[in-house]
Amino acid sequence: MRKYSTWLLPIAWMGIIYYSSATPYEEQDIKPMMENTIDLSFLTPFLDWIVFTYHQSEVSVEALGINGFLEFFIRKGAHVGAFFLLMCFFVIAFQKSTKLVLSSTIIVSFLLTVAYAVVDEYHQGFTANRTPYIGDVVLDGVGALLGVIFILLVIRYQNR
Repeated sequence: MRKYSTWLLPIAWMGIIYYSSATPYEEQDIKPMMENTIDLSFLTPFLDWIVFTYHQSEVSVEALGINGFLEFFIRKGAHVGAFFLLMCFFVIAFQKSTKLVLSSTIIVSFLLTVAYAVVDEYHQGFTANRTPYIGDVVLDGVGALLGVIFILLVIRYQNR
């Protein structure tokens, strides 16, 4: 029974991701906190040259303001970080509870992580003021891929 307790890590983390996706944007908006904490306008000259489109919207300091621009990267970084951790948690759970070889564990964990990213993004479409977007699934997949690289580096280091 103890070896299956490691599954609490990915299950709990998926619950946290699910809760986050079910929370309307207004309740997650960190711009007011940023505005009340520190004046970040000094960053504008360093970042105002960055302009691109994401989900049919312009991402730039001019379009979003400095706080909105930084919040965009924080939110997208959260996608990468959340699915990086989910990937690692899946690998730990599989390694501790199955006899799968490492390569199979990594492949199955990666596929489960990306599958959950798809399901989570679909689920987000039912949340007020949130929209599903394939670009976010790609970011989640990048997080999972970084998890794979991290795990392989840890294993390489341990085998030295």
